Amino acid sequence: MSEKASMILEAETPLSPAELQVLKKQFEREGEYVTTQTKFNYAWGLVKSRQSDQIALALTLLTEIYTECPNRRRECLYYLALGHYKISNFNEARQFNSQLLKLEPRNEQALELQRLIDEKLSREGVIGLAIISSVVAVGAALVATIIKRK
Repeated sequence: MSEKASMILEAETPLSPAELQVLKKQFEREGEYVTTQTKFNYAWGLVKSRQSDQIALALTLLTEIYTECPNRRRECLYYLALGHYKISNFNEARQFNSQLLKLEPRNEQALELQRLIDEKLSREGVIGLAIISSVVAVGAALVATIIKRK
């Protein structure tokens, strides 16, 4: 397995429930005075999940950090991109990843994620074209049938 692929695999490998619980308890214990690092750690654990509700919470927390702490934006970008990728928001994933690549054009994780995003968008485009082509073909067949009946 290539190093790039293993970095993406590591980022997508969920924490165990016990590991995630440790991060959640720390986050909850700090309450309204939660530190940025604790919030980031919890978001990091959530974004690795396979559950879309946990990924959505991760995106909320990462967006808060991104908005409230300009000095932490760069480190949020990759996980924002990864989270959006995992819940199939490929355009948003591409936007966050592109911002990261502007800051770090040689970031291997971001380059690999960009390749994966592009593959998904390309695949969706092909599927979309196939669907549109099918609809047009059915429509043309219906029109031809109607014309023949007259």
